[in-house]
Amino acid sequence: MSISFDFETLSERERYKLMIGTVVPRPIALVTTVDEHGRVNAAPFSFFNCLSADPPILALGVENNPDMSFKDTGHNIRMTEVFTVNIVSFAIAEAMHICGSKYPRGVDELKESGLTAMPGAKVASPWIAEAPAAFECKRHVTLELGKSRQIIMGEIVYAHYRDGVVDPERMRVDPEQLDAIARLGGDTCSTIRDRFEMLTPKL
Repeated sequence: MSISFDFETLSERERYKLMIGTVVPRPIALVTTVDEHGRVNAAPFSFFNCLSADPPILALGVENNPDMSFKDTGHNIRMTEVFTVNIVSFAIAEAMHICGSKYPRGVDELKESGLTAMPGAKVASPWIAEAPAAFECKRHVTLELGKSRQIIMGEIVYAHYRDGVVDPERMRVDPEQLDAIARLGGDTCSTIRDRFEMLTPKL
């Protein structure tokens, strides 16, 4: 027996619930941007992943407001063409959650959450000192998906790692030191602490 759904007959909310409960775990990007006045914004996104290494491309799924106006992240990237993706570790999970609250435009979520903004090396948006890793990005292309959502692709131009997270000689990231969390369905999150290895098969 199986249960099947015709997505063309489902509501947007029903499709959303099936998708976020099934496509798991999803990494969480805590995205920092600045607006045209230099005000900092930070917001978490779990519609996020890496798509390419050459060029080095990250993608964000950024939803618009109910009236189809841009939320702060979408607006800021449109105005400045840059953003920074900060990886969320278990240690800053609660701070990330605070950043996800619906503050009025112009409120600095990093200050509200107790996180530390560090000046970007190549872009105007800051990176977060407490994050285990951060990628400074320049907007590569934006795809408009109907009226409700944008897919924003950014090219990584600079990366920051907390000491001990990466071996600079081998370019190997230690997942234990990264200690990233992921989003599951609803309000449920997970860690990456349970792991196993599967070697690539050789013919």
